[in-house]
Amino acid sequence: MSHTHDMEMDMDMGSGTSSAANGHGMMSVFQNSMATSLYSEAWTPKTTGTYAATCIFLIIFSAIFRGLLALRNWQESRWIDAEMKRRYVVVAGRETLAERVSNDTLAKPMVLSGNGVEESVMVVQRHGEAGRPFRLSVDPIRAVLDTVIAGVGYLIMLAVMTMNVGYFISVLGGVFIGSLLCGRYATHTDH
Repeated sequence: MSHTHDMEMDMDMGSGTSSAANGHGMMSVFQNSMATSLYSEAWTPKTTGTYAATCIFLIIFSAIFRGLLALRNWQESRWIDAEMKRRYVVVAGRETLAERVSNDTLAKPMVLSGNGVEESVMVVQRHGEAGRPFRLSVDPIRAVLDTVIAGVGYLIMLAVMTMNVGYFISVLGGVFIGSLLCGRYATHTDH
């Protein structure tokens, strides 16, 4: 039984066809076939015009992806700014920020000088990474935005995984255009 199976594999390999070339698997080399399916068999360009439209779609889709990354970073900056401006209420019986700083063993009095002006300050070392609290007005929006970004990113990855040169170049072109338009707003490193 195994001898027959080995002969069938040898014949398949020797014939120059593979399951990937027949559309049943993943390609391992770049190819330039216009009839490369994108996301489903129904989305298979049959003419030069539909292939060009698919490439234009990928350019726009990739540019939108870069815009979404910039939007997330811009939104994160807004949320952090709002958090820093938030007013905190002193609760009766709890120690105030000034009391906590004065009792902190890591707090060090120092003199800060700039442009000839000296000011006495208290430098407090932060204790580890402090997470921000859950906010109903922020965290669900962040989760939806991250989910959309992941979905778009995976769809772009699937387009590149077709190993179609036109699709690949279209994605790179869209990333270039998106970064050109929105890159200055994306201050964090993203992929």
